[in-house]
Amino acid sequence: MLAGLDHTDSTEMDELQRKAKDDFVADGLAYQVPTVTILTLIGADTSQVDTYKRWSDSRAAMTWGDLSDEEQVPHAHNLVEYWQECLRLVAEAHQVERDSLVGDLVRAQQDGDPISDHEIASVCYSLLFAGHETTTTLISNVLRVLLAHPQQWQQVIEDPKKIAGAIDEVLRFSPSIVAWRRKALEDTTVGGVDIPAGAGLLLVMGSANRDETKFDDPDTFDIARPNAREHLAFGFGIHYCLGNMLAKLQAKVAVEEVCRIAPGLRLVDGEAIEFGDNLSFRAPVSVPVTWED
Repeated sequence: MLAGLDHTDSTEMDELQRKAKDDFVADGLAYQVPTVTILTLIGADTSQVDTYKRWSDSRAAMTWGDLSDEEQVPHAHNLVEYWQECLRLVAEAHQVERDSLVGDLVRAQQDGDPISDHEIASVCYSLLFAGHETTTTLISNVLRVLLAHPQQWQQVIEDPKKIAGAIDEVLRFSPSIVAWRRKALEDTTVGGVDIPAGAGLLLVMGSANRDETKFDDPDTFDIARPNAREHLAFGFGIHYCLGNMLAKLQAKVAVEEVCRIAPGLRLVDGEAIEFGDNLSFRAPVSVPVTWED
């Protein structure tokens, strides 16, 4: 989709302008691009974006939401379908050789690597969620935050080299994931609080990213911040996000294209943007924008 924007004709431009008057991000870049990218890498059907998004919404709701027993039922059905599709992808890879991650893992298994079909399907189950949801949110947040700061939006339009720094600052200022669960492996003390081994923890990276001992004036959005890359939006150590560079690359290309095609883009009402009801993910439900030539 992004490549196609390099050759946008008048009909495509009219369609982009129509969507811009509603929700340019959800209808186009943020919704489609990360999902099509990960589906392609995995070897899944790229025409089924809406289906994978539906399954991913259910996984997020079941894992981090607060649902009644009745509300859980349709989501549980979706997750069964999701897992069955992961198993089908592995079975298909045994029959049809393809250049994809699933194909690579199946070939590794056939060459003697000790990985089972169940484990390959589990990799799919993880990446077909994690490989696009947070990137959709990242692209949405980058545009949302930049458009809420018009002077800095204008800076990236005038100098696209500033986009990379802007993305890191958004990851610090408004990350896709603000909190994550962990379990203490041993007795320890943090900030004067004793934490016993086995205790459940909620790590609030969104707070760490606003730590005044680490970042000067942390509540101010500044795309020129020299240490913005030192945020914890991608985690830390052995849990550091596997797809961090791919996510940042997709966000960078998306912003470059929006700057080129729609420099007059602006938020309809930045104060009215709603976010999903979720403990860990701070994902905009939509980012309504309008278009100015």
